[in-house]
Amino acid sequence: MKQQAEIRQLKEGGYVIIDDEPCEIVSMSVSKPGKHGAAKARIDAIGIFDGQKRSIVQPVTAKVYVPIVERKRAQVISITGNVAQLMDLTTYETFELVVPEGMEIELGKEIVYIESLNKRKIAEK
Repeated sequence: MKQQAEIRQLKEGGYVIIDDEPCEIVSMSVSKPGKHGAAKARIDAIGIFDGQKRSIVQPVTAKVYVPIVERKRAQVISITGNVAQLMDLTTYETFELVVPEGMEIELGKEIVYIESLNKRKIAEK
């Protein structure tokens, strides 16, 4: 799910959709309005799911989409290599996610995962 917002409403640490990918805003700078136009904003962001750096430059009055990012809890059912089978603790839905390198998870323990735009990933602490 996503909603619309003006660029002037965004803040560092918030989220924005760039190239159909939900991204976390790392830095944001706004220029002064000039003689022939409105103030422009430059947003640098990093993709939540792919870690790729992206940036956009648009007027501060332009509308962009902001993803709804949910942090949910799940229980680890099984672990096979670097893939963990998880069960959501509210909907009891089961699904598999790749475990990030260097992260230790245990069978039966609860973990937090991030969900946005029908994509999921295990949240790093």
